[in-house]
Amino acid sequence: MRIGYLMNAYPMTSTTFIRREIHALEATGVSIARYAIRPWSEPLVDDQDKAEQHKTFYLLVGRLPALLADFAAETLVNPKGLWRALQGWWQLWRNAGGGFVPHVAYLLEAVSLKRRAIRDGITHLHTHFSTNSAAVAMLCHRLGGPGYSFTAHGPDEFVDWGRSSLALKVSEARFVVAISEFCRVQLARAAGMAHWDKIEIVRCGIDPSEFAPSNAPFDAEAPFVTVGRLCPQKAQTLIVEAAAQVVVRHPDLRIVLIGDGETRGAIEAAIARHGLQENITLLGWRDNAEVRRQLEAARALLLPSFAEGLPVVIMEALALARPAISTYIAGIPELVDDSCGWIIPAGSVDDIAAAMDSAFETPPESLARKGAEGRRRVEARHDVNKNARQLRALFNATEGGAANGKPSPDCLDALKEPVQ
Repeated sequence: MRIGYLMNAYPMTSTTFIRREIHALEATGVSIARYAIRPWSEPLVDDQDKAEQHKTFYLLVGRLPALLADFAAETLVNPKGLWRALQGWWQLWRNAGGGFVPHVAYLLEAVSLKRRAIRDGITHLHTHFSTNSAAVAMLCHRLGGPGYSFTAHGPDEFVDWGRSSLALKVSEARFVVAISEFCRVQLARAAGMAHWDKIEIVRCGIDPSEFAPSNAPFDAEAPFVTVGRLCPQKAQTLIVEAAAQVVVRHPDLRIVLIGDGETRGAIEAAIARHGLQENITLLGWRDNAEVRRQLEAARALLLPSFAEGLPVVIMEALALARPAISTYIAGIPELVDDSCGWIIPAGSVDDIAAAMDSAFETPPESLARKGAEGRRRVEARHDVNKNARQLRALFNATEGGAANGKPSPDCLDALKEPVQ
């Protein structure tokens, strides 16, 4: 079995979960070729990501002559396949309501990908997110290339699924992966219940053996740690506003923000306005090892987002036996509740402050119990090695020619991993 993984940009600091999934699949014996439309536009900070970059074939980088040459060759040797692809391309462009040039690029990329995938012996393509990479995979399949599947995460994928042709991409995929129950429902809403059985839940995960429970004390020095791109949907500016309330009652408050992005200036301005320079530290992007060290020392992970799928950093914090504070949106309540942290309404500064107050006032032994329960949940549902076996079973089913990628009987055992 040789699988092609197609991504829009890869590797990226914020999509470590894809690298982990690829490595876990390779550990089961699956051969994987990495394809991406383009490299990430920002510097990579983790050595493992840098190594992945050297393993990835980029469809766009310096390849305009090759893209045009591949398209010309395809018109001569595969006119029927090209006609099928053009019909799909027309549907994508029409549904999008514009964007002619990007859609032309999708078609050129699909032609080049098809020819490369056949040369590489790829039997199936898988991609993460139902956006442009899924469109390229679909067009590649219509050209006569390998069948495809994709993993949907949300939340942006579910905002305007008509314009993104989500229903079309689901209908033509061999199978579709949802990372949560919430995500599966959104996919079924977009594509129709006729496709319900095609949508499989394979949760994102981590390797728990790489995240041993932390023994760091929950003392006055333990900070709240936030990890993620600094952007409106992550709501870090509200963390500053909540901190201005909490510091009055808990002068030792410390918050560490890991990440960078467009709202950094607004966050820094809010910190200065409230005089919280000694309480809040912005570290920028850090490699995986540094993120782990910061989480190990945390009183709790703090992630009061407006919009998420199910953040992997929550799994990392819980695996380290650190509680999590997050919002009841999308798939987050499927992992976090009061047994392993605090779950609060999105957008409420008062609730963020109340959760931090509660974390300060909760005895260390109770915080440790929350952390232990969080780790148990990650081990049960978000072990990347277990979940890779589920995904491999779906790939195996496509090898056997099963309709829509549904697993054949000899694959069912891997799909029945116990969920507790």
